[in-house]
Amino acid sequence: MLEQNLKVGEKIKALRVRKGMSIEDLARKTGISEALLSGIEGQTVSPPLGNIVSLAEVFRVTVGELFGDSADSPFCIVRSDDRKAVSRFSSTVGKPGSYSYESLGHKKQNRQMEPFLVTLTPTEVSQVEASQHIGEEIIFVLEGQVEVTLAEHTDILNPGDSIYYDSTLPHVVSCHGADPATILAVIYAKKEMMIL
Repeated sequence: MLEQNLKVGEKIKALRVRKGMSIEDLARKTGISEALLSGIEGQTVSPPLGNIVSLAEVFRVTVGELFGDSADSPFCIVRSDDRKAVSRFSSTVGKPGSYSYESLGHKKQNRQMEPFLVTLTPTEVSQVEASQHIGEEIIFVLEGQVEVTLAEHTDILNPGDSIYYDSTLPHVVSCHGADPATILAVIYAKKEMMIL
């Protein structure tokens, strides 16, 4: 895997400043708390993909642009030893963040889906903000256990299990148990999200 630590939080902050928005403005438009946004910008909080989608929508950029994608080809082959680590966050106490992403489509132009290999790590944070955004998602568990909460429903997914849902439902996807989990996550970016 290609080791890159892309400063997604710095990119988000730069876009916010360029748009002349305060943290309060961005919180109001995305529904993400000011505290969480400050943590994302400061690289101390690892945001779920749903937050990234909401931010991209408000900034009117693609999800890939937030991760520094080049998106210059009609197709994209990603070799197992050349995956682009698009987000690696650390917590303020030096432990790994709860999410890291590897883009599986970073060179495909005009894409309507965002595919990621996501590593979920155990976290001591018990209360996580639910995410809501336009689109649909499918998650397939490759290893470990994953807890998924959709509105009032909570379930544990094991390797080989999958879930497909409307992203407008409040949702939280997190590691379950003491061991990391790996998932294939694909977000469908509906036409309303496409900024070509």
